[in-house]
Amino acid sequence: MLLIVDIGNSNTVLAVYDGEICLHTWRCVSDRKRTDDEYAVLLQQFLATAELRFADLTAAAVSSTVPALVEKWQRLCRKYLKVEPLVAGVDIRTDMKIGVEFPQQLGPDRLVNAVAGRAKYGCPVIVLDLGTATTFDCVSAEGDFLGGVIAPGVAVAAESLGTSTARLPKVEFVRPKKALGTNTVQALQSGIVYGFAGLVDGVVRRLKQEMGGEVKVIATGGLAAGIAEAAETIDVVDPLLTLDGLRILYDLNKDENKDMNKDKEEK
Repeated sequence: MLLIVDIGNSNTVLAVYDGEICLHTWRCVSDRKRTDDEYAVLLQQFLATAELRFADLTAAAVSSTVPALVEKWQRLCRKYLKVEPLVAGVDIRTDMKIGVEFPQQLGPDRLVNAVAGRAKYGCPVIVLDLGTATTFDCVSAEGDFLGGVIAPGVAVAAESLGTSTARLPKVEFVRPKKALGTNTVQALQSGIVYGFAGLVDGVVRRLKQEMGGEVKVIATGGLAAGIAEAAETIDVVDPLLTLDGLRILYDLNKDENKDMNKDKEEK
């Protein structure tokens, strides 16, 4: 079985795949202070809920926007799973031309999303990830990664509004029945949900004009479903998109990764 580790700025999503099937997923806080041994205990506890053990995991793939945590998960995989994990990045095989000016600056999560969007939904495609940041990643009709847009995340913006103002409370992420709020909570919820839905629609329409043709828009991330209800340009919400992208990248690189593991065993 394949362990998938998707490390975001706020949360880490863990998944176990058997072939192309995602069997289980878990979510934890991306805690930079936690050691690799502490993460191992947490992983062991998650696996136990599915009646799985470390020995059941024969491979691993990691994507991270937090470099400090990559090394911890690499050490964990080597020590407890006895495997060398695949780490997503522009230096591994993607079968995709990267058409940005500075490829090494491209976040692994964006690359993973682009690979998954192309493989699962065809081209051209825009992948919208509503996480700590809001990212739009564009794949051309030829299957090349063109670039995209990075905007503030929904939760980050809402948190900033609550902490930077003296009289505005923190509110639950709920879509109000109408845009015109008649109290402060409704007004804040309207601004968050409809404001970001408007941001999404505005950016997507501009990107479609520049890309040309019929472009599919796929949304993923923890808040994707809520924004998709209010937005007009999202075609599909796929909560497993990033995880599937990591699985696809592992499959593309598994032969080379097996060689790395074999060399490590021989040494």
